[in-house]
Amino acid sequence: MDCILKYFPNLTGNQIDCFSRLQPLYAEWNAKINVISRKDIDNLYVNHVLHSLAIARVVNLINGTRVLDVGTGGGFPGIPLAIMFPECKFRLVDSIGKKITVVNAVADALGLKNVEGVHTRVEQVPDKFDFVVSRAVTRLDTFYNMTRKCVASGGANSIANGIIYLKGGDFDDELKRINRKTTIYNITDFFSEPFFETKKVIHLEL
Repeated sequence: MDCILKYFPNLTGNQIDCFSRLQPLYAEWNAKINVISRKDIDNLYVNHVLHSLAIARVVNLINGTRVLDVGTGGGFPGIPLAIMFPECKFRLVDSIGKKITVVNAVADALGLKNVEGVHTRVEQVPDKFDFVVSRAVTRLDTFYNMTRKCVASGGANSIANGIIYLKGGDFDDELKRINRKTTIYNITDFFSEPFFETKKVIHLEL
C-alpha cells in the first residue's frame, strides 16, 4: 500500500480506504478462486495495483469517460483505475465466469458503483468506449483486431481515444502489423521498482 501513496499522494480518504482493502479482499478470494498466482499475492500492490495505475500516469481520465477492460482476470487494470477515477464508467469482461465472480464481489465490497463485471468475450460486446485497456492477454496485433470495433471515435481526454495496453518484452514485430499512430511509454519513467524494468504502456490511437 505504501507504494501507492508514494506515487499518488493526493488520494481522497475513500480512495485510500479502497486501496488498503484490496490485499485482504484478494487474499480471501484467491483462497477460493485462483485469480492471482499464489506466489504473487504478496506482491499485489506493486505487480498488480501499481502496474495497473501506470495507465493513470499516461492519461488523467475526465469525468464520464467509458473504459472497457478486456480479459480483466481478477480485475486488473480495471478495479484500480475505477478507484482512481470514480466518475468514469468501467466495464470489465472476461471469458471465465469465476473470475468475473471475483471482480463483482470485490467491486461490491468496495462500493464501486462505476464497475460492471460481465462474463463474456469481447467479440460479443456491442457497445463502444473511449478506451479499451488490458494487461497483455495476447499478441498486440491480435488484440487490436479483436477490440478496435469497441472504440468510439472522437474523445475529450488528453490523449486520443484508443487502446491502452500494458505489455513487457519485445513486441516490435507485433507493432509492425498495426497501421496506427502508436506511443510507447516506459513505466520506469513513472515508477522506480525493479519489476517495471521491461514493462511499457502502449497507446494505439483509433
